Amino acid sequence: MKFYKTLIICLLFLSSSLSIYAQKGHDLWLQYAKITGDSLKNTYLDEIQSVTISSQSETTGKAQEELQIAWRSFFGQELAVNTTLQNKALWLATEKELPETLQQQLKTDFAHINEEGFLIKKLQFKGKAITLISAKKEIGLLYGTFRFLKELQLHQPIEKIAITDSPKIQKRVLNHWDNLDRTVERGYAGFSIWDWHMLPELIKPEYIDYARANASVGINGTVLTNVNANSLVLSPQYIEKVQALADVFRPYGIQVYLTARFSSPVETGDLETADPLDPEVRKWWKNKADEIYQSIPDFGGFLVKANSEGQPGPNNYGRTHVDGANMMAEALAPHNGIVMWRAFVYSEDDPEDRAKQAYSEFVPFDGQFAENVLIQVKNGPIDFQPREPFHPIFGAMPDTPLMMEFQITQEYLGFSSHLVYLPKMFQETLETDTYTAGKNSTVAKVIDGSLSHKKLTGMAGVANIGNESNWTGHPFGQANWYGFGRLAWNPYLDSRTIAEDWLKMTFSTDEEFVRTVSDMMLQSRESVVKYMTPLGLHHIMATGHHYGPGPWVSNLSRPEWNPVYYHKADSLGVGFDRTTSGSDALSQYANPIQQEYENPETTPEEFLLWFHHLPWDYQMKNGKTLWFNMSSTYQEGVEEVQKMIQTWQGMKEFVDEQRFQKVSMLLQIQLKEARWWRDACLSYFQQFSNMELPENVPQPEHNLDYYKSLKFPFAPGIRPSWN
Repeated sequence: MKFYKTLIICLLFLSSSLSIYAQKGHDLWLQYAKITGDSLKNTYLDEIQSVTISSQSETTGKAQEELQIAWRSFFGQELAVNTTLQNKALWLATEKELPETLQQQLKTDFAHINEEGFLIKKLQFKGKAITLISAKKEIGLLYGTFRFLKELQLHQPIEKIAITDSPKIQKRVLNHWDNLDRTVERGYAGFSIWDWHMLPELIKPEYIDYARANASVGINGTVLTNVNANSLVLSPQYIEKVQALADVFRPYGIQVYLTARFSSPVETGDLETADPLDPEVRKWWKNKADEIYQSIPDFGGFLVKANSEGQPGPNNYGRTHVDGANMMAEALAPHNGIVMWRAFVYSEDDPEDRAKQAYSEFVPFDGQFAENVLIQVKNGPIDFQPREPFHPIFGAMPDTPLMMEFQITQEYLGFSSHLVYLPKMFQETLETDTYTAGKNSTVAKVIDGSLSHKKLTGMAGVANIGNESNWTGHPFGQANWYGFGRLAWNPYLDSRTIAEDWLKMTFSTDEEFVRTVSDMMLQSRESVVKYMTPLGLHHIMATGHHYGPGPWVSNLSRPEWNPVYYHKADSLGVGFDRTTSGSDALSQYANPIQQEYENPETTPEEFLLWFHHLPWDYQMKNGKTLWFNMSSTYQEGVEEVQKMIQTWQGMKEFVDEQRFQKVSMLLQIQLKEARWWRDACLSYFQQFSNMELPENVPQPEHNLDYYKSLKFPFAPGIRPSWN
């Protein structure tokens, strides 16, 4: 009996220890690690001795809660709360709550912030040293509080703090591809965090933690449901559940949105048609919007996937995307709601080039969409590939607000088992010059509205969040969620700065650790491109689940679902000709890009096979053949993963054991799969090139038939069959 008592005590201790370590992952970048340096700690405690909040509301209450969470974690003590302003106080007050003298003193600062912006400033007021957080609205006070706490997390001096900041994009939204049965399409971190069965009564602590994390980086919207939508979510039963989540998120400045299935009027049994020009259909959507807003006054609106991959839409009735989007916009407009209408469309027929289709379907309607419609466009013209050129729609619709859609979840980038830092990729797209209004017409300027003076702006990210204890599966997947939020707030930020901030808040502020691991993160996406789709190859992964290589797949019913459609490898060469001699997709871009990319010699080599079909012996800039460079690049990708493993092993002293070991194991999976990609793809392409592998590239471990035989019916990210 004594043995069993001892065993139980040991197990309880182990469970407690593991929960402490797991909590570090659950807390994301809001861990508020204990500040141990006496000098820094004493300085902070001397500078901030109490807090005064001028108004009491749910939002300012959340700011006060966050300050106390942080103070207990940073310093092991409560932050004193005073109703009257004391010397060395942190003061939270909106502009209107400030005395007239301070409003005038800070007039220039307030002129530089918008309705969601904030200022943080050290100042003297009535003989007292005050650190002021102010804003035009209370949500700005919450954003300012998170920013102030971030300065402490980064161990920055606050004695002379002076910060003004505002979001450059209005709608900063996560898209959850979560189904009502809690499966997550393209989700690799467990099941959905939304427990629909238990809502509205059960409000899980995770919902609050989710809201805190999003507010800390300025995300102000969440689409709760999959773009492959289910009409049931618009029923009264589910509106009540959505309302419960909206009530949780509201104090954090987060609006809820839903995906609207276009055929809902028919599927609910109310109507026999969903024709957007039918008066009864228009009335149905108006009534549905009124019903939702009666329960959720700040409901954000609808995200719509229509006439894409089998989803119903206005084309089913001989109508256009304008007809469909404007019908829904009309229903939402009285409530200040918006429609986010996705431009991800491609024909079920044999298309000339899938990359051209969205442009062809949407650009002719520029300027015809209602003012509360955002056209949501993926970063590239195919589908979230490891590397794509920017989507040609950006800049081609100057009279229509365009919303960027990035994918945070790693559907085509190794799922949650590969370390891939995506903000580097996001930055690459945002910085790209479209040239559509002359030089320096960057994608960032298109989506923040500054290029064409748009009033409505947005950026969406397909979430990588699930019910894993650390939210994202891979510990480094959290950086992609964090980085998306930072870039949605300011699309001109540098991805290195974002990586460094995230590392300091998540792991350690040690300079060696931050410098070394940020270098690894910034290289990681390029490494994945190298061992998966180098030199502009794309969409050559296995189909359906998109797990692993599948360049040989050619038997699917729709041509553009087959990888062979995209690489077109034969004895003469490889690549998709999108120049004037091919599909002419290049003509959808501005003239400077057309001129540069028309010639393979001036095309950037990272896009070479995206725009050109070239011989295997084509001589590249280094004097070597295309085959040599392709093979060597695959090998470089593998070697860079090996280097990542070595780098991480050297960081053990800076990371808790649980997260260190998890990342170590995941890197081993990544190395195994990088080798698999290299060997399978080179085995396949070599049969066309009939050329030897370079000396630095090892022979594949297995023959091509072996790689073709591999099946993964239960790969994550696709809805399982319950049969």
